[in-house]
Amino acid sequence: MSWFSKKIGIDLGTANTLVFVPKRGVILNEPSVVAVSVINKEVLAVGDEAKEMIGRTPDSIIAYRPLRDGVIADYRVTEAMLRYFINKALPGPRILKPEVMISAPAGVNSTQKRAVIEAALKAGARSAYVVKEPILAAIGAGIPIHEARGHMVVDIGGGTTDAAVIALGGIVASTSEKVAGDKINQAIVDYIKERLNLAIGDRTAEDIKIGIGSAVSLKEEMSFEVKGRDYLTGLPRTAEIKTNEVVEAIKEPLGGIIKAIKIVLQDTPPELAADISTNGITMTGGGSLLRNIDELVYRSTGVPAHVAEDAHLCVARGTGKALEHLDTYKRSIATKR
Repeated sequence: MSWFSKKIGIDLGTANTLVFVPKRGVILNEPSVVAVSVINKEVLAVGDEAKEMIGRTPDSIIAYRPLRDGVIADYRVTEAMLRYFINKALPGPRILKPEVMISAPAGVNSTQKRAVIEAALKAGARSAYVVKEPILAAIGAGIPIHEARGHMVVDIGGGTTDAAVIALGGIVASTSEKVAGDKINQAIVDYIKERLNLAIGDRTAEDIKIGIGSAVSLKEEMSFEVKGRDYLTGLPRTAEIKTNEVVEAIKEPLGGIIKAIKIVLQDTPPELAADISTNGITMTGGGSLLRNIDELVYRSTGVPAHVAEDAHLCVARGTGKALEHLDTYKRSIATKR
């Protein structure tokens, strides 16, 4: 490998895209949002700049996410987004095109994988690898995936929750459920509409979740001042919401996440199940940063859970580590030149 050959790891998420460059770490973390002109279908902005436009654009511009539930919903726009991230990660003239590794949900099929690979190659990659998220999350969380012992990883992203048991470098049992951060936000929006008669947007729901959200009820609640539009008068109004109301609001999507974990535990061979009850469940992804989610998992399954350090960066770090040691991880990786 000559010094000018580059490698980039991309955690291509429904909500956010993170870019990892070996020896530099995570260098980009921007929303997976693209602003497109309705008139000529031209891509006007990507990432942070495009997210600023959501809900604030004139009719001639639409800002949206080209990935739905972790897979490509709009191929052309995804390609433009990948090109933007590759160019931003490696500015200036390039002697060689980069090698790119991209994450995909555990439930991704071969057609969807091919779509991601084609988009990356068209966006300027020399070669592209697509790896399932739980494998990358485990590598990024420092789990020795090549051991004969079983390890369980639950990666809660924006669009999907991936739960998997990994042993000997491969996935033994897994499921990918379309319930994650976005559904939790939507549940908060619906609850506030129903209980407080207020219209709020996704961003406010996200702020509430981060600010006072919890997976289990708290004795000492926090409160949040919600600003929204009154459904009856149509005028701006402020109301207050407390932590345990948020717990009530997000019960259903969290139930979906717990269901995914139970499905995988039930599909796990007995010897590996014994390892998991000893090692516990490792939680990764931005959704794992919800307060007390590890406590909810323990109460629901009886298996201890812990949130990985920098949980939201695990998949991106995993892409970087796997790229640096490609030969070691070749067996766990789907590849296409």
